[in-house]
Amino acid sequence: MDALDYIFILIAYIIAASIKGLTGIGFSTSCLPIMALRLDLKVAIPLVIVPSIVSNIVVMIQAGRFHAALKRFWPLYLASLPGLLIGLWVLVSINVAFAKAILGLVLILYALWALSNKQVVLSSDWEKRLKAPSGFLTGFINGLTGSQVMPSLPYLLSLNLKKSDFVQSINISFTLSSIVMLIGMNRLGYLPSSTFLLAVGGLVPVLTTVYLAGKLQKRLSNDLHRNLVLGFLLIMGMTLIVKIFG
Repeated sequence: MDALDYIFILIAYIIAASIKGLTGIGFSTSCLPIMALRLDLKVAIPLVIVPSIVSNIVVMIQAGRFHAALKRFWPLYLASLPGLLIGLWVLVSINVAFAKAILGLVLILYALWALSNKQVVLSSDWEKRLKAPSGFLTGFINGLTGSQVMPSLPYLLSLNLKKSDFVQSINISFTLSSIVMLIGMNRLGYLPSSTFLLAVGGLVPVLTTVYLAGKLQKRLSNDLHRNLVLGFLLIMGMTLIVKIFG
């Protein structure tokens, strides 16, 4: 790598960390496409996963109520693990571009619908029924496409959680799947010591930016925060479509 590569990585980290701090989601989703503009994905993915896990933990500490979220949504988290493994297994036998295009379209349609309609709130019965299916499908789609947000994010949004509860709940899911991906990348030989050390060195700007943006996020109303999350999903979906068909 040359000096321009390091500057490029730093810019990607700061942009992604700003989004993460403000919305509670999106570090790997926003950081990876930026890095992929210049770096090979085998290099970019490990560089993203390490600060993603750490930034998730920082956001979780800021949000609080970890035990309450874990107690309420443990079936969702547990069900995501077999889904993730099956998604990774299916990945080797299908057209990944097609899968990502479908995901992008789903994200766009959902974000537009949610932004233009009153929020749907699930009953306690439906919350229980959909925990495990939402977790399994989220894991499956994560393994297949790298996205960690569908359908767990709309599921959690439909529960009308407080902002801190939503941020904590979704980040436990992100952290769990990221750790599984990190172990997988290491076993595949894509996490050499030089890449790991570079990712660790990037934690200083990442954590600083996440912390400062997180302070601003605490001042946002629940409605504004929800709209920021949905707006990010819309941009993410459009990015997937443009990258594939553009």
